[in-house]
Amino acid sequence: MTQVTGTPKAEVRSALRARRREIAAARDLAADAEALARYGLAAAQERGLGPGSTVTLYESRAAEPRTAALTAALQADGIRVLWPITLADLDLDWQDAADEGRTPLGKDAIHDADLAFVPGLAVDPTGTRLGQGGGCYDKALPRGRSDIDVICLLHPGEYGLPTLPREAHDLPVGWVLTAEGVCRVAG
Repeated sequence: MTQVTGTPKAEVRSALRARRREIAAARDLAADAEALARYGLAAAQERGLGPGSTVTLYESRAAEPRTAALTAALQADGIRVLWPITLADLDLDWQDAADEGRTPLGKDAIHDADLAFVPGLAVDPTGTRLGQGGGCYDKALPRGRSDIDVICLLHPGEYGLPTLPREAHDLPVGWVLTAEGVCRVAG
């Protein structure tokens, strides 16, 4: 992939989605899901999380890194998992992943989270995360605690790309989780 600075976000997203489909097609997604669960649970435990703690996560779709095993591992460790509910204005409400009724908890439920696992298409070395384009997490994360660690789940090869376009409302991430482990974003 070539330098993308100054490229309109929509064009960059399109290229990253195509690249993600190729990466996902070449990966053993089941093995990757188990690795994400192992590394993600370890990341939570390294931050002192356990029974009574809360994290945000999401239900993966299409070519995204699979999150079901991570959800199960966190819950088995007594950690409450909040999944997002995308609202019409592209803000996020939250629901407890264990609640089959999917009862909305309110937009401020993210304030209860001790750690946020978030989706993305790519993260650059400065921590710029490019998501799907709705700005959902850029709206929701400021309602979280100021000391919350944000970990973006990616496939191997989606972190460390050339500088991604960043706008004033884009919130950087501090960590990346792939099937190869967790790494701190250099920027």
